Amino acid sequence: MKPAAFDYLRPSSRREACERLHEAGDDARLIAGGQSLMAVLNMRLAQPKRLVDIAGIEDLHYIERRDDHLAVGAGVTQAELLEHPGLAEAVPLLAQAMPWIGHWQTRNRGTVCGSIAHADPSAELPLCLATLRGQVVLENRRGKSRRVMAEDFFQGVLTTDRRQDELITEVRFPLARPGAEYRFREVAMRHGDFAIVALAAVVDSDRVTLGVGGVADRPVAREFVCHADPSEALNALAWSLGAEDDAHATAAYRRQLIRELGRELIAGGPSNEENAHVRQG
Repeated sequence: MKPAAFDYLRPSSRREACERLHEAGDDARLIAGGQSLMAVLNMRLAQPKRLVDIAGIEDLHYIERRDDHLAVGAGVTQAELLEHPGLAEAVPLLAQAMPWIGHWQTRNRGTVCGSIAHADPSAELPLCLATLRGQVVLENRRGKSRRVMAEDFFQGVLTTDRRQDELITEVRFPLARPGAEYRFREVAMRHGDFAIVALAAVVDSDRVTLGVGGVADRPVAREFVCHADPSEALNALAWSLGAEDDAHATAAYRRQLIRELGRELIAGGPSNEENAHVRQG
């Protein structure tokens, strides 16, 4: 199919982009890389009357290492972030997770903030942001900005806290903490497909933060005590996420993956690269 007719606008500033969003209300959609949106438009699951393209706004193209976080502007592609010098040192969880996002062709066009805005519960970047307790920075047409924690920004399947006249200007990934370890696992039908289950972990000396994607309607992050047997806590987490059967896996299989992969992450088992076969339900 082809998308329904729409007006295409290419603003030159953040303020202009927000103004165009405000004018059209619910009939407008933002586009940057378009790797998620164009599929939705082609299937006519969304039929906006106005498409506001922010890819040409120069001051949205930046990656900046600041005091306690890595700031990624809304114009930065996933490939640019993955190739950024020092990423593995600054935010090691991103360096591990990003090769599992689609394929190099889609990463060359898809933007980091676009994935966050799309809020697919199976996507790797929302999972990383939620596990690291990162932030989303939004700006409205009056130039006012606000920061929203990841746990508050993601509100359901493809649903976020972004208001109609707001633009995500950047996302902030906290820098690696001294002594902490960062681990990532993903199970999909094929490498590059959406995750059946993806897990991310931040392991400190006494606690671990475990994030789960692909199961609930949004990425979920929980804390565990490192030196206790995690079996009971992982089982409780697996049941709490409301897993459902679908064409790719059963709910029972997803719960078992959370138990098994969660235990591996906490214990520091083999990485995706060392255990690269793809499990199927």
